[in-house]
Amino acid sequence: MSCFANRCLSVGLFLMVPLLSAASLLQADEPTFNWVKATPAAPWQARDSSGEVVFKDSMLLMGGWFDSLKPYPRDVWRSTDGKDWTRLTDQAGWTSADLPMTVVFKDQVWFMGGWYNGRLPGAKATNEIWTSKDGAAWEKVETTTCWDPRFGAGAAVFKDRIWILGGQKENFFSTLADRRNDVWSSADGKTWTCETEHAPWSPRSYHGAVVHDGKLWVIGGGNYLPEYDAVSDVWCTEDGKDWTQVTSKAPWHPRIWFSTVVYRDHLWVLGGWSKVPEQNWGDVWYSKDGKEWKQLKSDVVWKERHEHSAYVYKDRIWVAGGHARPLSNEVWSLELPADWTGE
Repeated sequence: MSCFANRCLSVGLFLMVPLLSAASLLQADEPTFNWVKATPAAPWQARDSSGEVVFKDSMLLMGGWFDSLKPYPRDVWRSTDGKDWTRLTDQAGWTSADLPMTVVFKDQVWFMGGWYNGRLPGAKATNEIWTSKDGAAWEKVETTTCWDPRFGAGAAVFKDRIWILGGQKENFFSTLADRRNDVWSSADGKTWTCETEHAPWSPRSYHGAVVHDGKLWVIGGGNYLPEYDAVSDVWCTEDGKDWTQVTSKAPWHPRIWFSTVVYRDHLWVLGGWSKVPEQNWGDVWYSKDGKEWKQLKSDVVWKERHEHSAYVYKDRIWVAGGHARPLSNEVWSLELPADWTGE
């Protein structure tokens, strides 16, 4: 907050000159980067918890959540500009559309795990794995070894393997003991290797998992039910087995259901939800090393939300959908100047 003082100048004029505090000067020096709304209403029904990937020069949005007492959507949508979307299918082969793990690997889209049927009879987590060469036709992968059924896990492609990290096992309303901190990898999606049964980061779901600076990263996350907890720690590994804690507490508030991407050689944390305080978040943070974080200053940004889809595409960050109280089908993008360094 600025403070003001009167200064008498020797030129015979008395002027009221604002004296900015050190904090205000620092804030004034920070550039402002505003988000642009690509569309206020994409043609897909407003939702959260979808799968999302960048595939064959387009953004794909897959499945998600409308309501725990209604069947989950099994549609797949494609866009090259965030405004115009084409529905590739309305009935994909997979059914576990809520909080799945999705990646692009070996020129195919992979849709793994997830939660099925909300609170309806037969609700469960799965460890099914599905692949598609075009986003429209899907084929189930028959696995020889695999991780337990789960949802809300981290997923990434690292060292030419698919990785699954942690997540919630079996039941959305299960005990804390059903959270996982195991790490699995596969070179073909069929045969999986448990790299470590218990990584040093706490068992968690709804966290970030990305590849940056030649390392695999796990960021934040926690648990929703039956007991809420969330963390803001950051971990990395070069092999999936040996992990280093980069920071035990990043400056952003501990949260779940946020998005994490890598853009312009930085880690990014976008939005999310916390119970203490109980709110959605609309802040955006970035870090070069996972230890030192800065908040991006914006005068125009999307409404606070959680479980939105985030992409890095055409040298922009994109945010689509999510639970913004109510559910949203907005699409926003952020493009930084070519000379942006994060300093």
